[in-house]
Amino acid sequence: MSAPAPSTLAIVDAEPLPRQEEVLTDAALAFVAELHRQFTPRRNELLTRRGERRAEIARTSTLDFLPETAAVRADDSWKVAPAPAALNDRRVEITGPTDRKMTINALNSGAKVWLADFEDASAPTWENVVLGQLNLTDAYERRIDFTDPKSGKLYALKSADELATVVMRPRGWHLEERHLQLDGVSVPGALVDFGLYFFHNAQRLIDLGKGPYFYLPKTESHLEARLWNDIFVFAQDYVGIPQGTVRATVLIETITAAYEMEEILYELRDHAAGLNAGRWDYLFSIVKNFRDGGAKFVLPDRNAVTMTAPFMRAYTELLVRTCHKRGAHAIGGMAAFIPSRRDAEVNKVAFEKVKADKDREANDGFDGSWVAHPDLVPIALASFDAVLGEKPNQKDRLREDVSVAPGDLIAIDSLDASPTYDGLRNAVAVGIRYIEAWLRGLGAVAIFNLMEDAATAEISRSQIWQWINADVVFENGEHATADLARKVAAEELAAIREEIGEETFTAGKWQQAHDLLLQVSLDQDYADFLTLPAYEQLR
Repeated sequence: MSAPAPSTLAIVDAEPLPRQEEVLTDAALAFVAELHRQFTPRRNELLTRRGERRAEIARTSTLDFLPETAAVRADDSWKVAPAPAALNDRRVEITGPTDRKMTINALNSGAKVWLADFEDASAPTWENVVLGQLNLTDAYERRIDFTDPKSGKLYALKSADELATVVMRPRGWHLEERHLQLDGVSVPGALVDFGLYFFHNAQRLIDLGKGPYFYLPKTESHLEARLWNDIFVFAQDYVGIPQGTVRATVLIETITAAYEMEEILYELRDHAAGLNAGRWDYLFSIVKNFRDGGAKFVLPDRNAVTMTAPFMRAYTELLVRTCHKRGAHAIGGMAAFIPSRRDAEVNKVAFEKVKADKDREANDGFDGSWVAHPDLVPIALASFDAVLGEKPNQKDRLREDVSVAPGDLIAIDSLDASPTYDGLRNAVAVGIRYIEAWLRGLGAVAIFNLMEDAATAEISRSQIWQWINADVVFENGEHATADLARKVAAEELAAIREEIGEETFTAGKWQQAHDLLLQVSLDQDYADFLTLPAYEQLR
């Protein structure tokens, strides 16, 4: 008797979308189902391990480089695979979601790389998940354009040699995709995003002289990198492309991953392209992991934690040294400023800050850096051109002068700054505004001239939580309390209502966003990710 046919993926509780049959083909869904069968059990074990690691940090209030992987760090002989031509020069990378207009603008931006984002810059509505895939395939087939309904302006792709190379970012391991289920169990969002993109585009990208390139978010350990490597090996065999075609850049945006940079590169060495310094999620991770650690782990206002803070310098310099020792690219952090069309003075001050930030990264040895807006591409490009000249990167600059001790990465109290009342107000204001947009399906949102994504909302709500639980006293003498946070949130909500008018306010999701921010900021049982309860409300 023959074995029963394996179950197929079911599309659950999802309105049909135009052209979704081009993405959700039987063959593509069979591939995603096989990824789910093969790898979700290990993903679940690794999520459990995250909780155990967090409990250990709560008990010890410290972290160290892993003794069990000392041999990997000590072995100077191994390197990651050489970069493919399309990823050898990464001096400026632009980030953003995969809606149709952004797809065209990012590819046309003049940046070397576009981080096509299904993660923090994209709210995972079914429409964004499916149509984002369609937009990328349409771009590779050069059948994409967009007419702005307000202005009538037409957006179309430039010539192929002027377009950015795409590096796609799937969702983190913690998120499910509720609309795709196998035997009643939701498939991890990471496997949905990776699987659909890889299945449809791997060969197509090879034919274009590029390849399936990925950014891996929220990685917390080398064991999670090993899981991704095994997925890449399986996927390449499944569709019949050569091993090593995939390239992955890992975001070092969790404090635990900062202690395992070499091991992460080692696990992915046949597929590794580099590491990236994801600053906002990194701060969020520090608060999350050391939230019980007392006063010495209390972060000041978000905007007071610059990349020149000693513990942030330790993190970025260790990243550059680690990458270049192993032949990988080191990619710097985000310039999130959004230029104002009305205020030239705001732009002048911000552009100077962006230039200083990118000059520092280029001079520290980074091979490239991120921007959030096309107008920032020339500024970042000039900073890296000044250091690189005609060279595609500076991986030959080994930074052997860098020496980072385990305690340097968590020396939060080396920063001479304290939380402020204005910092609390800003965290509440940004949190409400961002969550409201996210609940409407927008993941990248311009707020106060900065492009905010889920990472900035995470640091906002985490700081509110931490300041209350650490009984911080602000400079005006007020104590950080739940009641104070509620008062500030109520005032902020009233100010938004006044600013946008009753009709627009009522049509939005403002009260819902206010309530959710307070939930994840005030609940004693700290939610690992605000996007988990938020996803339950995303329709």
